[in-house]
Amino acid sequence: MCGLVAIVARDEVFSDIYDALTILQHRGQDAAGIVTCENDRLNLRKENGLVRDVFQHRHFDMLKGTLGLGHVRYPTAGSASAAEAQPMYVNSPFGISLAHNGNLLNGPELLESFVQTDSRHINTDSDSELLLNVFADELQKGDRDKEPADQIFSAVRALHSRVNGAYAVVALITGFGIVGFRDPNGIRPLIYGKRGKGGAEEFMIASESVALSVLGFQPVSDVMPGEAVFIDTKGNVSVKQCFDQPRYTPCIFEYVYLARPDSVIDKVSVYKARLKMGEKLADKITRIYPDNDIDVVIPIPDTSCTAALPMAHRLGVKYREGLVKNRYIGRTFIMPGQEERNRSVRRKLSPIELEFRGKNVLLVDDSIVRGTTSKQIVQMARDSGAKKVYLASAAPPVKFPNVYGIDMPAASEFIAHDVNEGQVARYIGADWVIYQDLDDLIASASGINPEINGFDCSIFSGEYVTGALSEKYFQTLSDARVQLGPMKKTSQEKLLEIHNQD
Repeated sequence: MCGLVAIVARDEVFSDIYDALTILQHRGQDAAGIVTCENDRLNLRKENGLVRDVFQHRHFDMLKGTLGLGHVRYPTAGSASAAEAQPMYVNSPFGISLAHNGNLLNGPELLESFVQTDSRHINTDSDSELLLNVFADELQKGDRDKEPADQIFSAVRALHSRVNGAYAVVALITGFGIVGFRDPNGIRPLIYGKRGKGGAEEFMIASESVALSVLGFQPVSDVMPGEAVFIDTKGNVSVKQCFDQPRYTPCIFEYVYLARPDSVIDKVSVYKARLKMGEKLADKITRIYPDNDIDVVIPIPDTSCTAALPMAHRLGVKYREGLVKNRYIGRTFIMPGQEERNRSVRRKLSPIELEFRGKNVLLVDDSIVRGTTSKQIVQMARDSGAKKVYLASAAPPVKFPNVYGIDMPAASEFIAHDVNEGQVARYIGADWVIYQDLDDLIASASGINPEINGFDCSIFSGEYVTGALSEKYFQTLSDARVQLGPMKKTSQEKLLEIHNQD
């Protein structure tokens, strides 16, 4: 996942783009970038680091212009080097800057066609650069006698036919305006809105609605699957569906973890969806453990707090925030390595011992992915004096690789890939572990937007909305993971550790 923003304004846009990126910082902590356009001259600054570290006061004067776009990066495909930071730029046609959230599935095939057929040079391992070159190539082939909006929509339509995967995109076309478009399944989110009235409207396209609302933009619409939105330099908006048979299947993990709770993704409130997750998980606990001895429900902050509150209410026990989060440590899930995640858990969370001492504690997390973080937190609870420690996951077991832009490329990394709940509990040291049922998770996000055909639940179900993938593809992902750094413990190794504890 990454965070995107693009703005067409009447005044300088740098400050608004900077603020929007800080609002979207939860979507990427690896790198940040902003490009602005002033009198057809592009001004670009991008580097590894958080938004506040990449941009200093002196950059306010460098990044002039009334339209621009920004990106916060969370690395999946490619490396975490500064060269991979976005936006990316190609000079022909017109000069295009592009930022991308998602992951392409046919990158090697696209790369081969660029080298052999299109005579284009690709300078990084980033699939975002591939996407930029596909868009540029199709725009170059277009009919220059058409209106700019029609040229862009034709290019997006052609891009959809060449590219397979998940992509939400914002692009700046020098001298023309900004464009946002979304893959035909709508896997990654994108929304646009406006600010002002009476011929003085300003427009923003962003990954999440919260970036719009905080900066005073009123949401107009989500960018629909397969759709493109073009906003020219004068603020004229054109919208067109660029795919013949789109399917509306957003990623359900946006509601579980990725998005902020104050966002509305595809007309579904993330906050309300998480409340429902908590209610449904509480009902499952009551069914399976009707005589449970839970004394207190404690969320593992922050994402699970919303689900934990209705859980406690439904179970009739106390809700306490017994783990205090250090706000100056980033999201551990999106840190680039397991060692860094492990070191960060103790720095990030500090227990309030009186909430644990002598109690049977139900810890609530949004999900259990690799299990190593959960293991440390369970031990933290025991060290703080808890009699029993239970762990509830607001999401089902994560068992399958994510191929749509989340850093989950190898099934062997997941604790639940080939073990049952009892074995997971033994590995992480909990008295029992309970997961959300997939049907209940889907129901938590359903019924609000009737246009949604379903959700991508591939990390839970192994069913991919873009179609089945070959074992060779997954093996390539796993091999690349080994090359990028030390492989995490496989679930077989974790099982061996479990058995050795007996």
